[in-house]
Amino acid sequence: MSRRNDLSLVLVTVKKARKRQDARGVILHSDQGSQYTSRQYTNLLKRYGIQVSRKGNCWDNACIENFFSHFKTECFYLHSFHSAQQVEHAVQKYIHFYNHERFHEKLNNLTPSQAA
Repeated sequence: MSRRNDLSLVLVTVKKARKRQDARGVILHSDQGSQYTSRQYTNLLKRYGIQVSRKGNCWDNACIENFFSHFKTECFYLHSFHSAQQVEHAVQKYIHFYNHERFHEKLNNLTPSQAA
């Protein structure tokens, strides 16, 4: 997490994700900001075998849009935050909850970590 959505954050995030898991064939959804259209970003994704989501294709981003819808209604809109640390803590707590405690009907009532 960062206070700025800049190229450095994007590159570091992709590199960290790649260290945790093989990313070949993954479709990465992003907005169309300049950091996502930079040559450095494009070259990094190519090197890792990551595909860029197709602009305007709802199937490429459906799962992340679904996640953010749940995140906003189940976490973000329920709290008032007074510091960046509170936001970071809430995000980390919710992501853990979503992956390890929240049952998903589409996963036969398993959590994502159980279904993996």
